[in-house]
Amino acid sequence: MKWFETSDIGIDLGTASVLVFVKGKGIVLREPSVVALDKSTGRMVAVGDEARHMIGRTPGNIVAIRPLRDGVISNYDVTEKMLFYFLKKIIGRRFFFKPRLVVCVPSGVTEVEKRSVKQASEGAGARHTMLIEEPIAAAIGAGIDIGAPYGSMVLDIGGGTTDVAVISLGSSVVSESIKCAGDKMDEAIVRYMRKKHNLLIGERTAEEMKINIGTAYPRKEDVYMDITGRNLISGLPRTVRIAGNEMIEALEEPIQLITDAVHSTLERTPPELAADVSENGICMTGGGSLLFGLDRYLSERVKIPCYVAEDAMSCVAIGTGKALENYDKNSFAYNAITEYRRGDYLNV
Repeated sequence: MKWFETSDIGIDLGTASVLVFVKGKGIVLREPSVVALDKSTGRMVAVGDEARHMIGRTPGNIVAIRPLRDGVISNYDVTEKMLFYFLKKIIGRRFFFKPRLVVCVPSGVTEVEKRSVKQASEGAGARHTMLIEEPIAAAIGAGIDIGAPYGSMVLDIGGGTTDVAVISLGSSVVSESIKCAGDKMDEAIVRYMRKKHNLLIGERTAEEMKINIGTAYPRKEDVYMDITGRNLISGLPRTVRIAGNEMIEALEEPIQLITDAVHSTLERTPPELAADVSENGICMTGGGSLLFGLDRYLSERVKIPCYVAEDAMSCVAIGTGKALENYDKNSFAYNAITEYRRGDYLNV
């Protein structure tokens, strides 16, 4: 790339993490979407991995926050600062030449939420911002031919939202987005530990439990993890050993909500496309899809084969990048992106 050329950048702006795809280079950044701020001055102390390690461990004058909640921007100013930091980190000295961005958004976002994403991106230094639905980006990243005249179903379980969509001829025919995903699983584990073991644990510990021993379907060989938290009776630190199969009970509620969303989407799918989905199976993407046994659990509940995509955590970012690379060609990826350029929010 010549020094004066402008980069085209695809961003998976997730509740839990931000992945950045640069045209011609692939994924160049993968950082938690966490920012540590000095409350007295408003100055950013840390961003990404460094800030994530501060969650629950900061002194009174520093607060570690996640500026995105449930898949949308909850703190506009901090999101803009975070994006500016990431873009500058990637582009470096060429930041004078503003990049063109494609940003993923959940399928159920409102026009106001789309506008806030666009304005935050352009406030962070983007020359022009376009949006693409997360399920379509996930399908492209998983290697599904979205332009084919048959139905493909994608289940994208992220940090803040779960998106379900049936895609045909480059567009979502039926879609649903619920605010129940990885974060709700973490909250469910915290509640379970409080109720069952009288142990108070933090979000990071709950996330580690979900990743290491989280289970949606009974394991043949159980796994165990020692968890340290604060005993709610004595107020003192206490360590308990938790079995993986206990997590089935802990995660029952969020998993059921995800199952209901898949079921609801299938109920609204036209018969011909439903037959295609039954034949091709449901493609699962996003970090939440890596929960042990979730694909098997869903397969039994909806009677359709479910499979986890290769590199499920990066599918949305990879799909955004592929759509960006094909943007200037008259392709279905082009149509998927431009679909979001026709609203009034782009004129604000």
